[in-house]
Amino acid sequence: MIRFIFAKKTGHKNRIAVFSRSRAAGKFLIILVPVAAGWVCFSCVPGLPNVQNVPATSSGPGIPWTPPASVSDKPPARQITAIPIEQVLGKFSKLTLAMAVDIALQNNPATRAAWADAKAAAAGYGSAQGAWYPTAGLSGNFSRYKGLPTTSDSADPVTEYAVTASLSYLLFDFGGRSATVELSRQALLAADWTHNAVIQNTVLQVETAFFNYAGALAMLDANKTSLSEAEANLAAAKERRRLGVATKADELQAQTAYSEVKLAVQGAEGQVRTAKGALAVAMGFFADLLNEFVIETPEFPGNGLSATVDKLIVQALASRPDLQAARAQVLESEARVEQARSRMLPSLSAGGSLSRIWLKDVPGFNDTYSLALTLQIPVFTGFSQEYDLIKAKEEADAARERARSFEQTVVFQVFSAHSAFLTANERVKTTDDLVASALESEEVALGRYKEGVGNILDLLSAQRVLANARAVQINARLDWFISLAQLAHDVGILGVHGDNPLAPQTISSR
Repeated sequence: MIRFIFAKKTGHKNRIAVFSRSRAAGKFLIILVPVAAGWVCFSCVPGLPNVQNVPATSSGPGIPWTPPASVSDKPPARQITAIPIEQVLGKFSKLTLAMAVDIALQNNPATRAAWADAKAAAAGYGSAQGAWYPTAGLSGNFSRYKGLPTTSDSADPVTEYAVTASLSYLLFDFGGRSATVELSRQALLAADWTHNAVIQNTVLQVETAFFNYAGALAMLDANKTSLSEAEANLAAAKERRRLGVATKADELQAQTAYSEVKLAVQGAEGQVRTAKGALAVAMGFFADLLNEFVIETPEFPGNGLSATVDKLIVQALASRPDLQAARAQVLESEARVEQARSRMLPSLSAGGSLSRIWLKDVPGFNDTYSLALTLQIPVFTGFSQEYDLIKAKEEADAARERARSFEQTVVFQVFSAHSAFLTANERVKTTDDLVASALESEEVALGRYKEGVGNILDLLSAQRVLANARAVQINARLDWFISLAQLAHDVGILGVHGDNPLAPQTISSR
């Protein structure tokens, strides 16, 4: 427009000059427009986005991010447990070890996740087995085109309908298909063995929490007994001082002993609450959902093991589910080697298709078919397949070494757990003797003090020794049950109902 007006006002020569100038201006505009557009786009680049009307991040590395009001004002709801707690509240009136284990195996997230993983692996194995079957497909097609050769000379648009059925099957691939199926089968076995291992771990977790809770309750009862004795001593010291047969120091000593035992009672109460929460979590519930409940602990059998450590090690090497899972993973890695090797070799497959085509406004139909026998020979893939094979072989070697290392770990765990149980068994016998002697010593000191021939320090010392002996006895019996469960777990034979094949007499009533 500018060039036309200027040319109209000037002559022919000026028109040529203006035309040259306009060409130069046009080139300038060609350069200027993209630059201007780029500048506009760059200047319009948005900053970091917002999330629910608040900045997506904080404004500085040392400034906390402020969440949206909808997030901060509404804390997330707790996940629903697999077993509603209302369904099992009746069992907590007298909870046995077998009940606690049964609830945990159904409700603990670890066992449920491992079960879901095993089912997923089973579905993967079923999917892999589909490679043994032919692949069939059916497709339909509707198209409309113009300008292509047709059965008539008309240039009108043509509408076409077609239905195609296809079938293909892999005839031979040097074991690649078999390796794929075997790989998924071993993955399934590994997942199943892992599920069994998680069950063993959950049972051990529940048994440990159960006996820890029982031990905490027993320790609380023992400390309350000691508190009653300390309270009686304090009352006796005050009475003796009133009668003039004891001093102020005797009363203060009794008061100090009473305060010490009271602190022990308060600490034991805290341990009971903590142990109760741990047991609730082991059973798959939130720690704060369970109120006080009564548990029934099995009777202490008071005997040892008949199986030797060598027999237990042999049994563990054959029974440990996590070791079986590691061995299955070795076979899985070996199948992956065969799978990688087959990709480097030719494969033979057969296929065919059958189609029927209709043209709108054209009578009849047209059938087409095809048959194919395909031989695929990998020639060069940039050495990727060769490296894949090397990788699979090295991973298989690593899996074998991990399995061998785990076998050594299993042997050590059994050996260590067996030694710990033998120690726990001997400690129980020793603590029984310790409590008996400490109780007799306390009775003698109390009698002497009541008769006026003993002093308060001797009595308090004897009672401290008795309290410590009771605590040691409780811990020793607790360690006996936990060590027995740990040994059965390490062997791989821990029962799923709170029973222990190594000591059948410890089975709890259900």
